[in-house]
Amino acid sequence: MRAVLWQGTNHIGVETVPDPTLLLQSDVIVRVTSTAICGSDLHLLDGYIPSMEKGDILGHEFMGEIVEVGRDVSKVKVGDRVIMPFNLACGVCEPCQRGLFSACDNSNPNHRMAEALYGATSASGLFGYSHLFGGYAGGQAQFVRVPFADVSCFPIQSDLRDDQVLFLTDIFPTGYQAAENCGIQPGRDVVAVFGAGPVGQFAARSAQMLGAAHVIVIDRVPERLALAEAAGMQTINYEREDVLVALHEATGGRGPDHTIDAVGLEAHGHGPGALLDTAEQKLRLSFDRITALRWAILSCAKGGTVSMPGVYGGLVDKLPLGSAFGKGLTLKMGQTHTHRYVRPLLSRIEGGEIDPSFVITHRAPLSQAPDLYKTFRDKKDGCIKVVLDPWA
Repeated sequence: MRAVLWQGTNHIGVETVPDPTLLLQSDVIVRVTSTAICGSDLHLLDGYIPSMEKGDILGHEFMGEIVEVGRDVSKVKVGDRVIMPFNLACGVCEPCQRGLFSACDNSNPNHRMAEALYGATSASGLFGYSHLFGGYAGGQAQFVRVPFADVSCFPIQSDLRDDQVLFLTDIFPTGYQAAENCGIQPGRDVVAVFGAGPVGQFAARSAQMLGAAHVIVIDRVPERLALAEAAGMQTINYEREDVLVALHEATGGRGPDHTIDAVGLEAHGHGPGALLDTAEQKLRLSFDRITALRWAILSCAKGGTVSMPGVYGGLVDKLPLGSAFGKGLTLKMGQTHTHRYVRPLLSRIEGGEIDPSFVITHRAPLSQAPDLYKTFRDKKDGCIKVVLDPWA
């Protein structure tokens, strides 16, 4: 089969590799019909997530048709059209039973590696996202092995197009959980979203769905800000305005009630903090550039919530924790518990409340993935979201 492979920092290729096979009887094999490049894939391209190996298959946003099932699989069958959350969960451990699927105890066989880096506990396994998170092959390929199939596979029984349901595998639930974590008081609260990329767009629209009185989106890329404006949001271009002053003025001096950092570890910005972040990251003295997170904390109103769907890789520097403490902020973060959002958000799509395909700007065959990774990373050609066809 053809697949998108990580071949080194800043080096992506498309090559022919062996087809996947069932490794456990709880697995299925899926023929991938649509797959996407996620913003967090760029952290792999740029070499900021450790433990990638040459030849690893990328991709954690994908869907398709089941073509083979293990004998222990009982809830899905050959021929089912399915979507799969980007994170893997066993469904039976204590975190999974509590709905905390991204904290699954059993889906990351390399948990000791993650624990050595991050501490005493680890996150779940992830498709196509380094050996730190299990070393699972990703779905930017013609076929993919899906472990824990009875938990991982969600059949799509409606006639919705692939591009209307594909993003239920990651960015729509990720944006929704980020907004839900804010505990928005309908009709009253102001929410500021840092980053107008795909997750930021879904976080902003989710804040609207949850009743936010006003949503402000901060970025520097005109077409991304325009997409937010088209949905009725106020926008701030941080290269043209002082973002903290602008948010202060937009909220009558109070600050946004909740802020969402939808950027993560490769934030751009200006000022001494941003320059120091860049230097430390290049020297590998720090994993993360946290300008967006600093702004999210500094701008948030007293007693507010800072929600962090953006991915962080490790240690950070110059975090204004004193500001967060002084204002009594609540910080919420972590990988999305995708499984618990798939069906509720699918109902919203089926009901016509939202069409997630609004975010797609580029469609291409798998063979164009190497160029489109860089187009997406460098924010060229108006690129906001790329969907790949493995069979074109």
